[in-house]
Amino acid sequence: MIRVILADDHPVFLAGLEALLDTVEGIHVVGSATDGTELIDLARSTDFEVAVIDLDMPGADGATAAEQILRLRADAGVLILTMHDDTASLTRCLRAGARGYILKGAGAGAIARAVAAIADGDTVIAGDLGRSVRTAVATQSLAGADGLTLREREVLELVRQGLDNPEIARRLHISVKTVQNNVSALLTKLQVSSRIQLIARG
Repeated sequence: MIRVILADDHPVFLAGLEALLDTVEGIHVVGSATDGTELIDLARSTDFEVAVIDLDMPGADGATAAEQILRLRADAGVLILTMHDDTASLTRCLRAGARGYILKGAGAGAIARAVAAIADGDTVIAGDLGRSVRTAVATQSLAGADGLTLREREVLELVRQGLDNPEIARRLHISVKTVQNNVSALLTKLQVSSRIQLIARG
């Protein structure tokens, strides 16, 4: 069961979102808030996996709340649900640690799928913004002669610092399973058979 907390300063939208997610098998809303400060307090006292946060809120906006929540719970996932479809807002949220960014006009199924994906350690960016980001990441990923993606480079650097998978997951705000997948990809791409050899290649 994926435990979710929600925040939106529009009570009607918040109630509708809570009712929607609670009808989805495998998802359970365990708390809600109407501003960012209240959400941060909720995160301190509630066991959850994913926070679904409105970007524009009083007290603390969604990006600020996301950053504070991830300091409390580095293993949590944050999905920003917003009306803003500009790259500046998206970039700010990603820098704060959010792993999802979806417009409020997205369908119920899309929101539920995004929650499930983020709980599994994935990143979800919907619509044209997502296509732009994927194109940029793909371009950057091809820049290195070794063919490593940006995420693989991040994981490799932390492996070389001697961190284990759970600690790498906490540092990068991803699941341990995702770290394991990246380490496996690194072993294959760099043609080595162990973490020790990954470190030695540094």
